[in-house]
Amino acid sequence: MTEQEFSQLVSAHKSTIYTVCYMFSKDEDEVNDLFQEVLINLWRGIDSFKGESKLNSWIYRISLNTCISAERKKKRQPQTERLDMSINLYEDNDTDSRQIQMLYKRVHQLRPFDRALVLLWLEGLPYDEIGAITGITAKNVSVRLVRIREELKHMK
Repeated sequence: MTEQEFSQLVSAHKSTIYTVCYMFSKDEDEVNDLFQEVLINLWRGIDSFKGESKLNSWIYRISLNTCISAERKKKRQPQTERLDMSINLYEDNDTDSRQIQMLYKRVHQLRPFDRALVLLWLEGLPYDEIGAITGITAKNVSVRLVRIREELKHMK
C-alpha cells in the first residue's frame, strides 16, 4: 500500500479511530498519542489484512487493541497527576450536558474491554459485528452488555 492510499484510508476512518481513542482517555494530548499509535499499528498491519472481515471492523479491532494495551501499560506505571489550570466559565450546565458527563464518567470507570463493548454498542454496531471485532460471540456480547448496563446503573 502506498502512503497516499494509506492517507486516504486514514481520512476515511479518522472519526472511528478518534472515537475509540476518546473513549480511553480524557486528556487531549493522550488522545493524540493514542491516535498516532493506532496509525502506526495500522501501517504495520495493513499488508496482513486479508479481507476476511470488513475493513471498518479491522480498524476498530486495531484501535481497540491499541488503546487497551496502552491502558494496561499506563496502569503498570506510577501515577502522576497533572494540574489543570484552565477553567471554563462557559461550561454547559443544562440537564442533558450533566447526564452525558455523568455517563462518560461512569463509562471511564469500566474495565477496558467493557468500555470497548459500550463504545461499539453506542456506535450502533450489531452484536455479531461487535463480536467479530472483540473476538467473542454475539450471544456473549449480549450477556456482557446487560451486565455492563446493570453495573453502570449502580455506579456513583
